[in-house]
Amino acid sequence: QRRLRDDAPPLSRVEAVEPTPRAWRDGETGFAITASRGGADVKTAIPPDVATCDDCLRELFDPANRRFRHPFINCTQCGPRFTLTRSLPYDRPMTSMAAFPMCPDCQAEYGNPADRRFHAEPNACPQCGPRLALVDAQGAAIEGDPIAQTLKQLQAGGIVAIKALGGFHLACDANNATAVAALRQRKQREEKPFAVMAADHAQARRWVRLDAAQALLLACPERPVLLLPMQPGVETALTGVAPGLDVLGVMLPGTPIQQLLFHDAPGLLLVMTSANPGGEPIVFGNDEALRRLAGIADAVLLHDRDILARCDDSVMQVDAAGTPRFVRRARGFTPRPIKLARGGAPVLATGAWLKNTVCLTRGAEAFLSPHIGDLDNAATCHALEEAVAHLQRILEVQPAVVAHDLHPDFFSTRFAAAFAAERGLPTVAVQHHHAHIAAVAAEHGHTGPLLGLALDGVGLGDDGGAWGGELLRMSGATCTRLAHLRPVALPGGDAAAREPWRVAAAALHALGRGEEITQRFGQHAAAPAVAQMLERGLRCPPTSSLGRWFDAAAALLHVRDVAAFEGQAPMLLEALADAAPPRADLAALVPIGDDGALDLLPLFDLLRRMPAPEGATLFHHAVAEGLARWVRQAAAREDIATVALGGGCYLNVLLSRLLQDRLEGAGLHVLQARQAPPNDGGIALGQAWVALCSLET
Repeated sequence: QRRLRDDAPPLSRVEAVEPTPRAWRDGETGFAITASRGGADVKTAIPPDVATCDDCLRELFDPANRRFRHPFINCTQCGPRFTLTRSLPYDRPMTSMAAFPMCPDCQAEYGNPADRRFHAEPNACPQCGPRLALVDAQGAAIEGDPIAQTLKQLQAGGIVAIKALGGFHLACDANNATAVAALRQRKQREEKPFAVMAADHAQARRWVRLDAAQALLLACPERPVLLLPMQPGVETALTGVAPGLDVLGVMLPGTPIQQLLFHDAPGLLLVMTSANPGGEPIVFGNDEALRRLAGIADAVLLHDRDILARCDDSVMQVDAAGTPRFVRRARGFTPRPIKLARGGAPVLATGAWLKNTVCLTRGAEAFLSPHIGDLDNAATCHALEEAVAHLQRILEVQPAVVAHDLHPDFFSTRFAAAFAAERGLPTVAVQHHHAHIAAVAAEHGHTGPLLGLALDGVGLGDDGGAWGGELLRMSGATCTRLAHLRPVALPGGDAAAREPWRVAAAALHALGRGEEITQRFGQHAAAPAVAQMLERGLRCPPTSSLGRWFDAAAALLHVRDVAAFEGQAPMLLEALADAAPPRADLAALVPIGDDGALDLLPLFDLLRRMPAPEGATLFHHAVAEGLARWVRQAAAREDIATVALGGGCYLNVLLSRLLQDRLEGAGLHVLQARQAPPNDGGIALGQAWVALCSLET
C-alpha cells in the first residue's frame, strides 16, 4: 500500500488506496497488471496528453539509442493519450496505435514490468511506428528529411502546418514580419494576438519576463501557452505578433517533432497558432488539413498516426499571487476530472455560445471537453456534436439530464433540446450568470449560500434583458439577482459590441453631453445617426454588462474605437493601466444608487477629460473600489461571508487583483476560478452543477 502511493509513476494521481483482503490463488506470486476484461464496469478515465519527458529527450538525441531522432518517442511518463483514444478501456486496441503492430523489441519493453515502457500504449520505434512526411499544398511529397525541409520552408518565410498532439499548428518565423503578416491575411485574423514557441527558458526570457513560478508552469508536462509580460521593445521586434498588448503568449516544445525542429535551429522563435480558417475548429486530420488549409499553408508536416479527438492548446495566465488560471482549458488537462462535492445522475451540459465547451458528469466528477469555440459557424457546431459523442464513449456514460443556457437561440440550447427529446430526457435551463457563479462554487466544493459577482460581456437574463454586471445570491439550484450595474444603452444592438465607440456615445448621452458624440467620433459615418438614436431611444437596448462599460472607457479614452476581435478594447485598456493607485476619491466616482445599482456614470464624466494612461488606471481602481463596496454591503445585509467571482472580466489580472485584495481585506472569503476558465469556457461546468443540485430539490 505504501509503495502504491510513494513509488507511483510521475504522471499518476493516486486518490485513494482501498485494500480488500483475499486469499492467494494457485499460481499467484504478487502484484500484476492483467489484460482488461471485456464488459467490465470501467470507472476510470483516459489520461491527458503530456509533453515529451526528460528520459525520452535524452534518448531522442542519443546517436547510440535505437530511437535516435524518432519523431514519435514516448513512454509511460509522456506522449499522446486522450487524443488517440477511441473508447475505454485505455488499451492499445482502443487507440489509433492499433494500426501499428509492435516489433519484437517494442513488444518486449511493453511486457516488461521493469521497463519504462511497460504498458505504454503508444509505444513504437522507427521500425514499427508511424512515419513522418512533409508535403506541399497540393499533397505532393517534398523530398529529403522532413524536419530539415520544414526548417528550410520556415526560414525562407513560408507558413507550415505542423501536426501536433490534438491537431495542427500553423507555424512561421516570428521574427519575419512579412511571414507574420501573410499568416494574418491568409487566416483572416486581423489583430488577435498569436502565441509563440521558444526552445527553452533562456530563449523565452529574451522576449518575456519570467519568474520562478512562471518558469515551472511553462515547462510543466501539460505545456500550456502562458501569457507573460513582454520585455521592453518586444512589440516592435516581433512586429504583428501581439499588436498593442503588453503580454505575449509563450509555450515550449511539447512533442518530439517540435523538439527536433528547435534542436536543429538554435535561436528559432516560431509563431504557433491553431491551424484553422478564421473562427473554425482546429484541423486534426491529414486529408482535412490539405482541404481546409488550402491557401493558408505552403506545406504540411504530417504523419500517419491518427488523432481521434481534436484538442487545442491550453492557455493560462498567472495572477499577482502567483496562482495559475485558465484562459482556455484543453490539451494537457482534458479529460482530467473536476471533483464535485456530491454526485448524482449523469448530466450533460452543453455550454454557451462563445468559447463553448461541454461537460459530462459521472458520479461526483465533472469532465469538461476541450475548448470547442464560438458557435457561429457550421464546423464549430459539428465539433460540439463530436465532443459530446466522444465524451460519452471514453467515459462510458449516458446522460440522464441535459442542461443548457437560458437563451433559446444558441446552437448549444437547440442541440440540448434535440438530444434530450430523442432520448426522452428532462432538460434544465440555467441562466448564464448563475452558471458562471455555479462553476466557481462547483470546483471549490462549496454547497451552501454565497454571493456571486458575475462580470462579463453579455448573457440573457431572467427578465429577457442583456445582463453582465450582476450581484447574485446563490444556493445550489437557486439564484436571486440582488442588484446590477447601472445599465448603458447599446446603440444598434449587437453592433455596439463590435464598435466600442457606440457605447462611449451612449455614456456621453447619459451624461447630458450628446453634442460631444459627433465631436469625438465624427470619423465614423454612423456617428450622427447614433446620436439621434440615443436622443429618440430607438434601437438602443440597455445592458448591465461590465464588459460594455470597459468598451466605453476604451473608446472614450481613444484607446480603441472598433474591435478587431472580441475583448480587444478591454485588453488594450488593461495594458495601459498602472497598478499604483491614482489620487482620487474613488468612492465618489462609483456610487451606489437608491435602487442598489452600482453607477459608473460619474466616473465617465471625469474620464472624458483625461489622457489614456491616467484614465485607464483610474478606471480600473475606481471600478474595483465600487464593486468591493457593493459586495461588502450585500455581505452584511445577507449575512454571507463567501463571494464567488465569475465571468470573462476576471481574465483582467489587474481588476481581479484589486478586487480580491479589497474583499479579503474586509474579511470575506473569495472564490475564483482555478480549474476551469472564469469566462464562457467554464459555463458548462456551472450548468452541470446547477442541474445536479436541482435533482435534489
